Amino acid sequence: MKAGYLSEFFSGVAIKTLSAVEADTARSHQHEFNGVADLIRLFGRAEGKQVYNTRFIYLNDGDDEPVVDDAALTWYDARERHPTRSEHRLYFPTTQVSVCAAAGDLLVIGKRRDNSLLVVIAQGGSTIANQVQWLFSVAPDQHHGFSVREELETEQDRIQFASSFILEQIGIVVETTEENYLDTMLQKFGETFPVTRDFSAYARSTVKDVSPVEAPDAALMAWMEREEILFRTLEKHLLADRLAKGFAGDVDGFLEFSLSVQNRRKSRVGRALENHLEVIFAENKIRYERSAVTEVKSRPDFLFPGSKEYSDAAFDPLRLTMLGVKSTCKDRWRQVLAEAKRIERKHLLTLEAAISKFQTDEMQAQRLQLVVPRALHPTYTKDQVATLLDVAAFTALVRGREKAA
Repeated sequence: MKAGYLSEFFSGVAIKTLSAVEADTARSHQHEFNGVADLIRLFGRAEGKQVYNTRFIYLNDGDDEPVVDDAALTWYDARERHPTRSEHRLYFPTTQVSVCAAAGDLLVIGKRRDNSLLVVIAQGGSTIANQVQWLFSVAPDQHHGFSVREELETEQDRIQFASSFILEQIGIVVETTEENYLDTMLQKFGETFPVTRDFSAYARSTVKDVSPVEAPDAALMAWMEREEILFRTLEKHLLADRLAKGFAGDVDGFLEFSLSVQNRRKSRVGRALENHLEVIFAENKIRYERSAVTEVKSRPDFLFPGSKEYSDAAFDPLRLTMLGVKSTCKDRWRQVLAEAKRIERKHLLTLEAAISKFQTDEMQAQRLQLVVPRALHPTYTKDQVATLLDVAAFTALVRGREKAA
């Protein structure tokens, strides 16, 4: 087991596409998965009934929170006493998750290091299904059996910014820290969370050998990954005392504390992304305005060259550019469409991996150009990649429009 890889959390994983019989409890009372022969690699040959404590999770793109239930999976040989034949089966109970499942959904069974299981069902064709499949680097078997991976320590399995986000979507928190920086951060910021802009600047100062001019895509990802690690390091220290005190039955206090932690993490990531992009634009000597007011109090994240030109009816709208920034999209990408009416084709930068083709096609139909850092392009299909801009291409586009103006 290597730290920083999927093997830190899983000893193996199996994946398949659910059939109608498996997904529809009205059609089948057997409650057993088909094509389990390959699962012997994951569970070994059954000796009696082997029961695994299991967390079930159902995910789709429309809901902010997953459906979660705890139950058990049973692995057994239905012909255990037969002298020459075996017939292994994997039994699952009816849960809140199983009733959400439908034919064509993605099923992932992950065997955890503590010998428990994680079962993830993701809506077929959804972005989250694409992301989970990319995370584990395994495609469902075309013949409806299970595809199994036991080796989870390749370079693809190394946990980076995009993969840690997907892991958190399936309930696994990746707490990567850099304790060597803690004393310096405490000296600089004290026993408190600093302003995000200041923390972003500090994170950038710890990253060497990246150039926002020569390689803006690499710089952006390096800065984001470093800031995430440093923030988790500082957060772990600052929250330790409150966690040590406990909540002594104060359920409301615990919920309020937990919610504040989650909200701080989410809002900070979005602001950090904007902070780092601002430096990239400034270093590339591109004129921009952050959160400029356009119309009806709309405030696009970045407007190029600025609100003065935007409000000038004589200024050619083809020389104007707006960029929305969202660390993750889901349906929130539609918000960008109404943020600058003079600009017909809008741009949206995201760090989200493997967005579904259905969604990227819809973005194109709405004349929204997706900007994705180069390192995340391999998570998309070849057809999708042909429609993406990376950060370098976007900066070149804006610079060219500025020169033409």
